[in-house]
Amino acid sequence: MVAFVKSVTFDCSDPLRLAGFWAAALGSNVDEDSTDRRAWVEPAGWGGPTLWFQPVPEGKTAKNRQHFDLRAVGPVEAEVDRLTILGATVIGRDGDVVVMADPEGNEFCVES
Repeated sequence: MVAFVKSVTFDCSDPLRLAGFWAAALGSNVDEDSTDRRAWVEPAGWGGPTLWFQPVPEGKTAKNRQHFDLRAVGPVEAEVDRLTILGATVIGRDGDVVVMADPEGNEFCVES
């Protein structure tokens, strides 16, 4: 028997705000039972882990050791613009990959 990834958990300062960003980024919704003490986003469509968001007292202090790589369905720059409007920031570029940060500074990449 093997294990599977049930959820990916984000430690953060504002669970509802960060869940809202990731729900919009991934085409899903913040679960209706979410609160400021715990929030979650179910994957859009079929498959994938749930994203959990929980408050912690400390802020982010270093680069993530793990991150999401998002594949843009259309042009990368259009997706980067959309994510920026949602609250992300561009922190770098590496060839065709755009490195971004969510509203609490968690790095992720966008590629074609």
